[in-house]
Amino acid sequence: MQASRKSLEEINNTVSVNKEGKASQKLLSYLGPGLLVAVGYMDPGNWITSMQGGAQFGYTLLFVILLSSIAAMILQSMTVRLGIATGDDLAQATSRYLNKPLAFVFWIIAELAIIATDIAEVIGSAIALDLLFNIPLIVGAIITVLDVFLLLFIMRFGFRKIEAIVGVLIFTVLVIFVFEVFVASPHVNAMLEGFLPSKTIITNHSILFIALGIVGATIMPHNLYLHSSIVQSRMYDRNKEESKAEAIKYAIMDSNIQLGIAFIINCLLLVLGAALFYGMDSDKLGGFYDLYNALHHQPLLGATMGAVMSTLFAIALLASGQNSTITGTIAGQIVMEGFINLRLPNWLRRLVTRGLAILPIILCLIIYKGSEAKMEELLVFSQVFLSIALPFTLIPLQLATNNRKMMGKFKNKIWINIVSWSLIIILSILNIYLIYETFQEL
Repeated sequence: MQASRKSLEEINNTVSVNKEGKASQKLLSYLGPGLLVAVGYMDPGNWITSMQGGAQFGYTLLFVILLSSIAAMILQSMTVRLGIATGDDLAQATSRYLNKPLAFVFWIIAELAIIATDIAEVIGSAIALDLLFNIPLIVGAIITVLDVFLLLFIMRFGFRKIEAIVGVLIFTVLVIFVFEVFVASPHVNAMLEGFLPSKTIITNHSILFIALGIVGATIMPHNLYLHSSIVQSRMYDRNKEESKAEAIKYAIMDSNIQLGIAFIINCLLLVLGAALFYGMDSDKLGGFYDLYNALHHQPLLGATMGAVMSTLFAIALLASGQNSTITGTIAGQIVMEGFINLRLPNWLRRLVTRGLAILPIILCLIIYKGSEAKMEELLVFSQVFLSIALPFTLIPLQLATNNRKMMGKFKNKIWINIVSWSLIIILSILNIYLIYETFQEL
């Protein structure tokens, strides 16, 4: 199952970098891959888990977002080092490291994780289309198949243009939510206390379920595959250690800056859910429709401003779904090429992935007669699955980046090993506990 080509060959080593300028100029030339990775940390899956977490449990789960974001920065920095130091992406490294049967199992899990990610994108986009244009959910889900043609059109302009488009959409989402949280007037002291750990996150099954959904939506498996490949788009010298070291330095800075923005947006989502819904009948609140309606009918805003606020929210949701479509497609290509060395036309790869994602959504809509609540429940379950699939991505990442033969001087430091193995063990234990508790209640 060894890959015989460069990772994402069409963009590998195609974006020039500033090699002689000041540090700030060099950083600017490396900014971009982190934007595409950050998209996965603020997709519709994050929206629903963060908003439901805020609606049901107030600001308690801000600590989980903080912890997840710090862990994400560490893990993404590991993928950066892997991609630049070895020239392999994580899928290629995994297929080289494991025997063929085991690598095949890991490939299937990676593909399922990408489908779960795509489910969130489809649901988010379909709901946004319904909110903006009153398009039925099942029609909106089918319309999202056309995303493939939009992506193919954008990719014709080059990878740097894709990064710029994604950056503009992220900035748009950030501005919208800063404004909307300001209007929602959250309790600042309670919000700050939410960044402190609480034992109820572990002891309360309902909180744990949402917490794992937040982890699954924050640290996403496909992002680890994605980042290890797209950092290789920059034109650093592949044969010089000092050039690789500089590329790693600036790529990690890019990653941390963009993930910092994603952290802020995720906190804003949870704070918005808590400020508007906490203390109410939270079992019936915290979804996209609830937030849209609450903004639309907010007494402090008035009819006109309420309509503007709710429309901005729906536009941000649609932008988020489209952003995630771009990165999900690229990650799917990396996984398929890296694990089984199979290259498909981008449009065919996208149609297959999107078709597999739409199927459970359509079945859910038919069975539950177009229930909006059931759609949002399916989205939360998709994020919990991502959390369960995460260790199958983290273990190969840890083993590969700690292999001196592969990494050379860029091998993991001791503290990185401690943190990554702790994440793997803790997350696995929590997942087993959650599955056991869920079956006990059936």
